[in-house]
Amino acid sequence: METRPLILVTNDDGIAAPGIKALIAVMTTIGDVVVVAPDSPQSAMGHAITINSILHLEKINYEGVKEAYSCTGTPVDCVKFAVNEILGRKPDLCVSGVNHGSNSSINVIYSGTMSAAVEAGIEGIPAIGFSLLDYSWNADFEGLKSYIKDIALEVLEKGLPEGVVLNVNFPKLEKEKIKGVKICRQAKATWIEKFDKRTNPYGQDYYWLTGEFVNQDSGEDTDEWALRNGYVSVVPVQADMTAHKAIAHLKQWNING
Repeated sequence: METRPLILVTNDDGIAAPGIKALIAVMTTIGDVVVVAPDSPQSAMGHAITINSILHLEKINYEGVKEAYSCTGTPVDCVKFAVNEILGRKPDLCVSGVNHGSNSSINVIYSGTMSAAVEAGIEGIPAIGFSLLDYSWNADFEGLKSYIKDIALEVLEKGLPEGVVLNVNFPKLEKEKIKGVKICRQAKATWIEKFDKRTNPYGQDYYWLTGEFVNQDSGEDTDEWALRNGYVSVVPVQADMTAHKAIAHLKQWNING
């Protein structure tokens, strides 16, 4: 009998989040699943790792999976733990999510969901981060499951280029209203940050970070365009942040020291 693939599942919303439960439900139909996820929400942690405090790992019961662990660390910590301490070998696939909220465009930089996938890619593991443009804890993930399964099976069958992982975002639409899948580039966009200053009863100032997302890209080949127009966006992402097109320019500089 053919061996089922070993699949690592993680996220940044925490092991109890509905999004990861939906992802686990799909992955158990494909392979043997091991879950290692944060014990509490770790959104916007980016590629943070824990180096100045200890980490705890707790084995928990999770129906239908091979093993499941909650970790006190970040999403990237979870992947490192899984690969180096739990699995005994690299998994055939790492999936992260399903995130409650968008990770399109510049949001990929801040995303713990995507950083977990990127960390897997650094380890040489095919990886996918999944996100839904719905921040509600009660978001409906049911209509995404067939897309999630198809994308995961394609990656398992055909692989990904070395170091490349996929950033998959779903529009907040009923399944029958989704027009299809678009392979895209990351849109150029930014956040205009604002800090909401308040004062507590003791007279101490405190701040809430708020902001406005601004899409600066009118291209029809971007993830933002795809999502606004009812498509699932798929963007190939890599850890190599070298600005290759700038190398020739910098070589013209006269730096003698």
